[in-house]
Amino acid sequence: MNTNTENKVTEVNSESFAQIIEQTEGKILIQFHAPWCAPCKMLAPVVEQVAHQYNDIKVIKVNADDSPELAAKFGVRGLPTLLLMKAGELVASQVGAASVGQVQQFVQQ
Repeated sequence: MNTNTENKVTEVNSESFAQIIEQTEGKILIQFHAPWCAPCKMLAPVVEQVAHQYNDIKVIKVNADDSPELAAKFGVRGLPTLLLMKAGELVASQVGAASVGQVQQFVQQ
């Protein structure tokens, strides 16, 4: 896991994903991405900016190529995909690149 204080978005794998979901009571914003995905690269700084704006939301990234079982579990069919979880339950999902305003609306629902 990334311990860099500048980066509020933590890259996780299958093992650390389950642990984070269990330990986080509030909202979790999850970005499924892949290194080869251009829209994912466009969305990354947007997600990072939103992570800095909302201290009450845990923000994590999952590389869909490295964790295909997680992508399958959540029905991820396109990248990037954003998922919003609260208290361990999936409450919303969104596919594709988005603006800061769109991601802010997504996490506020």
